[in-house]
Amino acid sequence: MVTERSSGSGRKITLIVVLAVFLAGIAFAGLFNVGVAYTNEMEFCTSCHTMKVNLEEYKETVHYKNASGVQATCSDCHVPKEFLPKMMAKIMAAKDVYHEILGTIDTPEKYEAHRWDMATRVWAKMKSSNSRECLSCHKFANMDLSAQDRTAARRHAKAADEGEACIECHKGIAHKEPDEPASPETPEPAAK
Repeated sequence: MVTERSSGSGRKITLIVVLAVFLAGIAFAGLFNVGVAYTNEMEFCTSCHTMKVNLEEYKETVHYKNASGVQATCSDCHVPKEFLPKMMAKIMAAKDVYHEILGTIDTPEKYEAHRWDMATRVWAKMKSSNSRECLSCHKFANMDLSAQDRTAARRHAKAADEGEACIECHKGIAHKEPDEPASPETPEPAAK
């Protein structure tokens, strides 16, 4: 009889522990999702001093203000929707915070000095994903090519046929496109 009681209380303890672990898992998942959603907000993305440079450029584009009132924010263009690519993007974005803290890009001048390298990394990422984030809003199949000017319609039709990534033609669409630095073989233009 003594073993039955200890067996019954052992089951209760096991059930309580399993329930506590389950509830803790739900709480962790909920807090994790809240944290990820918060770090996708434009206010968070542009809270670093140097990201205000990008914010001002973005405010001058059709992605910020347009006739339909639809806005593409930082996360729409820079954070994938799928979970694993999203987590990789979040990990990679931590380097911007790291360099802000280190002082590598903490002033507009330092930011401009590193802009080409940062932009080429983003362009390479977008090209490797076939401009996945662009295509979550812009789909070739849904484009009314007859409503576009002749050059845009021709280029979009060709891009769709050849599987080109949006970023191949649309660099600088939401931010100022940086000038490519002069290579050691290419002399700087002479001052006039």
